[in-house]
Amino acid sequence: MNSIVLVVFIVVYLGMILGRLPWLALDRTGVALLGAILLIVTGVVSDQQLISAVDVPTIVLLFGLMVLSGQFRLSGFYSKLVRQIGWLDITPGQLLALFIAVVGVLSAVLANDIVCLAMTPVIIEVCIKRRLDPKPFLLALACAANVGSAATLIGNPQNILIGQVLNLSFSGYMLDAVLPSAVGLVITGAVIARLTEGKWKRETKMPRIQAPAFNRWQTYKGMFLLVGILVIFLANIWPRDIVALAVAAVLLCSRKMRSRDMLGLIDWQLLVLFISLFVVNYAVNETGYLQKLQADLSGMGVDIGLPAPLFIVSVFLSNLVSNVPAVMLLLKASNHPAAGSILALSSTLAGNLLVVGSIANIIVIDQAARLGIRISWREHARIGVPVTLLTLGVAALWLWFRSF
Repeated sequence: MNSIVLVVFIVVYLGMILGRLPWLALDRTGVALLGAILLIVTGVVSDQQLISAVDVPTIVLLFGLMVLSGQFRLSGFYSKLVRQIGWLDITPGQLLALFIAVVGVLSAVLANDIVCLAMTPVIIEVCIKRRLDPKPFLLALACAANVGSAATLIGNPQNILIGQVLNLSFSGYMLDAVLPSAVGLVITGAVIARLTEGKWKRETKMPRIQAPAFNRWQTYKGMFLLVGILVIFLANIWPRDIVALAVAAVLLCSRKMRSRDMLGLIDWQLLVLFISLFVVNYAVNETGYLQKLQADLSGMGVDIGLPAPLFIVSVFLSNLVSNVPAVMLLLKASNHPAAGSILALSSTLAGNLLVVGSIANIIVIDQAARLGIRISWREHARIGVPVTLLTLGVAALWLWFRSF
């Protein structure tokens, strides 16, 4: 049985690295799901073990927050906000800074993936109307969504996972993360402005942009519930997953917004990826292979249970297999008191290095390509590499300072 687990684990994480399996039309989610199914049908993971393997509170919290983010998208909040910013009589540099600030704040309290999904086409529309090159603003969207989402335990999927599994304090984590996230947004703006200076203008054909009409009542309802969630999370009154699920239930009970449309905005692929990786990692943890590997690395002087090695390995793995699978691999080794903050900040900020480092990058680039704006890996790396190195440096220094 151990040999089956090892083969499945290697194949699944090879799929995470490559993004697919050769000769098969499987993406990362498909590869992970196939691995989980093989472990179940071969009897390696029993029905009872399956229940133990999946961290249900994490899935529930992720689902609830996706419904809340979907509410803002269907209400037309994102498109209305971007267009209002776009109408302001300000310079391109000021417009860039304002977009980065707004995206950073929204990504900290709403799922950064949906923020990117909703704002990408409207940012393109605004840039074309102002005769600006959309690329710097789209790269700013992707980078700011990653950096801003690092500020809280609900900003992105990996932070949600870390917060739930390690039972982190919502307010306690913010003390570690808000400052490096805020400084990171400033760095993002400075890097993009410096590399784009004097090259703002570009004539581009306007693609067909579709965005939901603005609904004031539905937006206010979403904002009221969002504020309520944040207050409860900060006060730590009730379990976060139960609160998010209750909010999702309230939003689904709508006379205007159809549940079909709301549920259509749920990232089911991401939820399936989470569940599948839970199963695969549970199976390999039961074999003791990862524990042995960690002990061997420790014997070689690389103890990933310590802050510095954990930070470095997290950055490396996040760009090798993407940050969600990387975090799942490293959670078992995260025993240090500061491990949660280290893992969340390093894996999230590392996502800007390469396109495949985070789902937010992929969403922005894929959405832009469908609308005729093509951003190459080289163009992304030109911005992403300096932003990543500088923001990781700030985070490392701040966490080191906080440790004292």
